[in-house]
Formats: sequence, structure tokens, C-alpha cells
Amino acid sequence: MATHERLVIIGSGPAGYTAALYAARANLAPLLFEGLQPGGQLTITTDVENYPGFPEGIMGPELMEKLKAQAERFGTRYVAGEVTRVDFSRRPFSVWQEDSLSTADAVIVATGASAKWLGIPSEVKYRGKGVSACATCDGFFFKGVDVAVVGGGDTAVEEASFLTKYANKVTIVHRRDELRASKVMQQRARKNPKIDFAWSSVVEEVLGDAKAVTGIRLKSTRDGSTRVLPVQGLFMGIGHEPNTAIFKGQLEMNEVGYLRVRAPSTYTSVDGVFAAGDVSDPTYRQAVSAAGTGCMAAIDAERWLAEKGIH
Repeated sequence: MATHERLVIIGSGPAGYTAALYAARANLAPLLFEGLQPGGQLTITTDVENYPGFPEGIMGPELMEKLKAQAERFGTRYVAGEVTRVDFSRRPFSVWQEDSLSTADAVIVATGASAKWLGIPSEVKYRGKGVSACATCDGFFFKGVDVAVVGGGDTAVEEASFLTKYANKVTIVHRRDELRASKVMQQRARKNPKIDFAWSSVVEEVLGDAKAVTGIRLKSTRDGSTRVLPVQGLFMGIGHEPNTAIFKGQLEMNEVGYLRVRAPSTYTSVDGVFAAGDVSDPTYRQAVSAAGTGCMAAIDAERWLAEKGIH
């Protein structure tokens, strides 16, 4: 038998938890599905030093635990695991977790985005010990050392340019012999004396000791030869993928799958469904901006429910 909710929130990063906090304080008693990775991308981030209010910094998982507890204090209920199917074609909306159905008057989608990784075991081993997918989050920790960025598009060049503020040298590792990035970005990279290039190369293995990354083994895409590049950090610049597969055909998206919202609101293409955080933000992708849109989505949902006379 289906349980009915006024508001269901799908996703549990800074956006989902902040939406839950505001919705719970508005007496909407939201039900939040936490997904496979409760707390989202921040749970694989060690030190978070750029979230306002924590002058000494805070560990990513601890910050998420605090946000979760704060929303719970005001009446948010949590369901472990991920939503497997939705039907937004009519109201009340239907949200399934395997065979368990919840219906909802309004839904906030906060499923986030996932960084694209290389998919090699050594990368997983050194994640948080020198391997990162967020230069703006972690660049500060690489002052005066050599780092590498994987990728050849705008994302990689942006990450590399940002990292030159801290790093001694940044090597862009690209599988081809020319960048895919826009002309402006390419010129910026070539003009920067701190940026070097490892052309026609892929990362075969991340090297390191028990504590940190010490280098990467590069393999030539031309002749298969290998060499070691000594670096203390490796950044993924191969983009992010929004977690929107279950919403395909139901919510309007851009060409790479990010949900479209009617800015400056969080309204999606379906009346009563709202989006917050990285799932609709290919640009900023920060915990604080995600939390901000989570707040907006909860206020939008609360006002929308009031307009519909649903209390």
C-alpha cells in the first residue's frame, strides 16, 4: 500500500538536507530518500575549508551528519537507499523504491552529479590523499607542489588554470595531441607559464606511498611506451555527470542531462517538481551554492503547496 506525503525529497547532499531543514520548519514533514551515497559527494571529501561558519574547516562526512541531524530535529524522516522509478505525469506524483511506493503532492529533486573518474584501482586508493575531482575544493592543499590534471576540454583547462594559483607546476594530461577546449581557454592555458602538457598520454597508474601521491605512470596513446611523471596531486578534469537517469522523458534537461529550471526559481518543467543542487547546476558545483538552492526549492515548494490549498 502506498504512503502519501505532502513533500518528498530525492537526494541527501547539501541541497537535499537544506531543503529538508526548511521544509520541516515549515511543518511539511518531508520524507527524504538518501540515495546510495548519503551525504553525496562531500562524503568522499576530507577537509572542507570553504563552507561558511567553520573557520577551522570541517570534514565532509561530519558536515553532512550535522546537516542531517539539523533537518531531523524539525521532523524530517529518512529512507535509506535510492529511488528506482518515478512517475511525474500526474498528481499526486509517484516515487518508487523497488516495490515500495510513496505518493507526493510535491517533489524536490536533489540527486546531485557524480564526477567522472578514470576507473583504475590506484585512483580509488589515493582518493582524498592527492587524487581529487574538485580543484576549487582542494587546490589550496597543493601549495608549491607539482600536480596533473586529466582531460582536454574546458573543464580540464579551467581546473588547471585555477590550480596555478597554488601549485608550482600543472601538467595537463590529454589522450590526444590537441585540446578540445574552446579557443579562448586554449590560449589562456598556453600563455600560462605554470601550465605544461603531456600530449597523447593516459594515466595508467597513480603512484604513491602509504600517505600520499608521489607520481603517475603515463602511457603513450601512440606507441604504448610508459613514463613516470612525479606529481603530488592528480585532478580529474573529465567532467561531471548529473544523476538524472530516472527522470529521462519526465523532466526537461539540457543536452548533457542537467535538469532545466525556470531561473531564478527552482521550478522544473513539471508543475510541483523542483530541482536543487548539482543536478541542475553545471556551473558552480559547490556545497554552499547547493545548500542555497535547497533553501530556495523548499520555499518554492511550500508556496506552491499553499497556492494549491494543500496543508
